[in-house]
Amino acid sequence: MSNVFWCKTCLNMSTRPRIEFNEDKICNACQWSQEKKTFNWDDREKELASLIEKFRSTDGGYDCIVPVSGGKDGSYIAHTLKTKFGLKPLCVTITPALQTDLGRRNLDAFKNSGFDVLQLDLNPSILQELNKIGLIDFGFPYLGWLIAIQTAVIRVSVDMKIPLIFYGEDGEVEYGGSTETKNNPVIDIDYQRRVWFEGHAGLALDRLVKHRDDVLRFFQFPTADELAAANTFITTWSYYEPWDSYRNYLVAKDFCGMHEADQTNAGTFTNFSQNDQLLYPLHVYLMYLKFGFGRATQDVGIEIRRGAMKRAQGLRLVKLYDGLFPAELASKYCQYYELSKPELYAAIFKHANKNLFEVDEMNGSVIRLFDHEG
Repeated sequence: MSNVFWCKTCLNMSTRPRIEFNEDKICNACQWSQEKKTFNWDDREKELASLIEKFRSTDGGYDCIVPVSGGKDGSYIAHTLKTKFGLKPLCVTITPALQTDLGRRNLDAFKNSGFDVLQLDLNPSILQELNKIGLIDFGFPYLGWLIAIQTAVIRVSVDMKIPLIFYGEDGEVEYGGSTETKNNPVIDIDYQRRVWFEGHAGLALDRLVKHRDDVLRFFQFPTADELAAANTFITTWSYYEPWDSYRNYLVAKDFCGMHEADQTNAGTFTNFSQNDQLLYPLHVYLMYLKFGFGRATQDVGIEIRRGAMKRAQGLRLVKLYDGLFPAELASKYCQYYELSKPELYAAIFKHANKNLFEVDEMNGSVIRLFDHEG
């Protein structure tokens, strides 16, 4: 704890994996947010235009793939590619476990705004098994879905011969983490395995060797030879223009029919992001247990860096919202993971960082051992 500190501009915590700080204790996400203001984005847009022309279909087929959920970011990217660049994207969605009614309505609204959507409802027993392994062994309660939104999307790209894939933002660069892709548009599979999965996916998949390869096909990356033959190019939209999640929300709301939640989301003060599945609140609560910061800290950082909030206001919101356990969903989690409530709590709280929290196992809660800096 003597080495724990917070960014002097936002509230990013030094416990965040792969984050870096300068000598003034300013995190690399805040440094990047300032660098972006003086960046020559015209050059990046020229790169984008060149990339689009290289992969534009010549036979009226799909020009690219955009992973979507009906939420703000994929909707914004698909809308921009269609209206600004005249592309025909194939939008691919991987149905999550415990999908919300709002998530289904937003996805339907996105389709009805004028897009072709390929919806993959993957084998629910394998998805559940991977998610359960993720929860118990890694504190990663939707690991199976996280794997599939990479592997299955890339598999569709290879099988359907649509080589260009646009993901949203590179969270490492935007929110504090590895900066190795800041000046590199290519997101290769090694990067996904090493950084986005943090090694979890391979370990979890090893547990499923009893399943045939054809059953696991959508949960496995194509081989290097398959990718090379398909000329696959995976990139993130945040490389080509300044990433602004609030702008994305407004565009998705105005042009793609997206609706926000009626109330603020669990563990934060916002209501327009990550509304498609009930496992996400558990995911960010486990993030809080492992690293000491939760969903409100992430949202505050985004608002501070885009100039919509002062650090003092953000600190008050973090103290109010961060680390709230979604107790109202506990019964649904027990049913989904096939665990009793004591087993569920044991699986969750085993991941609490003992340097940051004292676990009160009697009532399923944690006692924070530190306070944020003022």
